[in-house]
Amino acid sequence: MSQSFNRALFLSAALLPAIAGATNGYFMGGTGTKNQGMAGAGSADPEEAMIMATDPAGLAFISPRVELGIGLFSPDRSYSSSSSLAKGQGGAFTIGPNDITSDNKLFPMPSVGAVWAMADDSRIGVAFYGRGGMNTEWAGGTATFDPDGPGPAPVMSLPGTYGGGTAGVDLMQAFLNVTWAKTFADGRAAFGASLIGAAQRFEAIGVGTFAGYTKSFAASGGTAMPKSLSNNGHDMSVGVGGALGLHWSMTDNFAVAASYSSKVSMGRFDKYADLFAEGGKFDIPSSITVGFSLKASDNVVLNADVQRINYTDVASVSNPISNLFGCPTAGAGGKDLESCLGGSRGAGFGWEDMDVYKLGIRWNVNSDLTLRAGVSHGKQPIASSQVTFNILAPGVTEDHIAAGFTRRSGNGEWSGSLTYAPSQTVKGANTFDPTQQISLSMDQWMLQFSYSWLR
Repeated sequence: MSQSFNRALFLSAALLPAIAGATNGYFMGGTGTKNQGMAGAGSADPEEAMIMATDPAGLAFISPRVELGIGLFSPDRSYSSSSSLAKGQGGAFTIGPNDITSDNKLFPMPSVGAVWAMADDSRIGVAFYGRGGMNTEWAGGTATFDPDGPGPAPVMSLPGTYGGGTAGVDLMQAFLNVTWAKTFADGRAAFGASLIGAAQRFEAIGVGTFAGYTKSFAASGGTAMPKSLSNNGHDMSVGVGGALGLHWSMTDNFAVAASYSSKVSMGRFDKYADLFAEGGKFDIPSSITVGFSLKASDNVVLNADVQRINYTDVASVSNPISNLFGCPTAGAGGKDLESCLGGSRGAGFGWEDMDVYKLGIRWNVNSDLTLRAGVSHGKQPIASSQVTFNILAPGVTEDHIAAGFTRRSGNGEWSGSLTYAPSQTVKGANTFDPTQQISLSMDQWMLQFSYSWLR
C-alpha cells in the first residue's frame, strides 16, 4: 500500500470513535440508516449509497448522490461473579465476587458515502464507515489468587476484575470502500466489486496479571517479563481486503442478492504481541450475505437476509481459553509454547461462527414518505465455557428490533432509524475456578440519522 493510502486509513481511524461490542458479535447489524431501519435486511433491495458495504452489486441501482450519516450507539454491559467454593482447595484464581457495569455508554458513529455515474449502466462509489469494534471499562472489583491451594503461600486479593486494576479493551475498526458496479441482462442483473481498506486501533488495560502465561515469559524460563501485554496505550494496524456481489431481478417483483467479503489480513498490534495469538495478529473475519426481496404490492416490499460471520477465521477471536493450559507455565503439565498468550494457539475469546437471520418491510406511504421496520436474530458467538476472557468483550446480544423512515424534500432526503437489542445473558464457570459462576449481560440501542443530496 502507498504511504498516502495508509495515511488516509489512519486519519479515518482517528475520526471514528470506538464501537462498543456492537450487536452481532462485534459486527454492526446493518450499514446505512435505511438498512438499519430494517434491522440489517435489504441487501436485495438497494436504497442508499451505503449498500456497497453490504452488497457491492447493489450500488448499480443507486442514483448519484452524497450521503452523510451520524449515529448514537448506547450499549449497557454488566457482569457478575458468584462466591468461590475453592479457597484452599487447589489453587484458584477467583474474580470477585463482583457485580459491575461497564463505563463508556454512548458512542457517536459517523458515516459518509458518495455515488457517481460512470455511464447509464455503471456506478462508482466511495464509503467510509465503522463496521465493528468493542469497548469496555470495568472499574472496581477484586480478584483473588490462591497459588498453592492448601499450601503455605498467602492468598492475595488485588484490585480490578483480573487483579490488574481497571480492566477493559478499546477496539475500533474503520473501513474505506471503493466500489464499482455494472448492470447487465437489460438491467435485470448487476455485478459489483469493492476494494476495502481497513484500519484498527486497540488498547487493553488491567490484564497484566496474565504475564506468567505469555510465550515470551515461558520461553525465557520465567526470567523475562512481557513488555507487550497490557496498559501500553493505543496501537494501530491497517490491512486490505475485498468484496464481490451479485444482484439478480428474477421477475419484476422478486430479486436475489449474494455477496462475499473476504478476510482482511491486518498488520500486528506490536504493543500487544504478548496478548493476542500469532504475536499480536487481529484480522477481520470474512462474511457471506444472501438476500431476497419481494414486492408484495405497489407500495410494500418484503426483505429477508441471512448473514454468516466467520469469526473462526481469526485465531485471536476464536481460540478457546482452554488452550492456555498447554502453556508450560500454566501448571497443568503443558509443554507447548504456542499455547501461551501470544503464541499461534494462544488463548483467545473462543468465539464461534455466527448466523444472523433478518426480516424487514418497506412501505412507501406516498412519494414523499417511506416507513421501515425489521427484526433480526442470531445465536450469539460466546459459549458458556468462554465467559472468563469475554468479560472484556461481552458481545452476547441476539435479537434486534428496528424501525425507520425517509422523508423527501426537494433534491434531498432525511432518513432516521432506531434499533433496540433486548438484554441477553450468558452464564458459565470461571475457567480458573470452576466452582465460581460468571454471568455476562448486554442490551443496547442505536439512533441514527442521515441526509442524502441527490444529484
